[in-house]
Amino acid sequence: MNYHKKKQNISRNIAAERIEILFGLASENFSEHPERSQRYASLARLISMHYRVPIPAEHKRRLCRHCYTYLVPGNNCRVRLKNKCVLVTCFTCGKHSCHPYTEKRAAPVFRRKMREKAVSEETEQ
Repeated sequence: MNYHKKKQNISRNIAAERIEILFGLASENFSEHPERSQRYASLARLISMHYRVPIPAEHKRRLCRHCYTYLVPGNNCRVRLKNKCVLVTCFTCGKHSCHPYTEKRAAPVFRRKMREKAVSEETEQ
């Protein structure tokens, strides 16, 4: 690995840690300072975009997909269960976002066995 790749990986790891810290601070400070938690969330998003590090799924659900407001259920958003998805309504912009909550199904047993058989035949040849 060359020097620039190594440096890039180190900076991405640091950025991921900072994103985690900022979302932690946002959740801690929301009750006293909601505007400060909004700033923490926007800083985490900016760091994510600058270093091209994805925001983890559990934190991404806490951001409005339209206005990027830090969401806390009951305070600035409404959460409803509807048609096998979690419907979140932001009070700031009024938009809805839907997060499915069904688990991914495993492949049927017959298809799985057929795939394993095909792979074993390819390795024998």
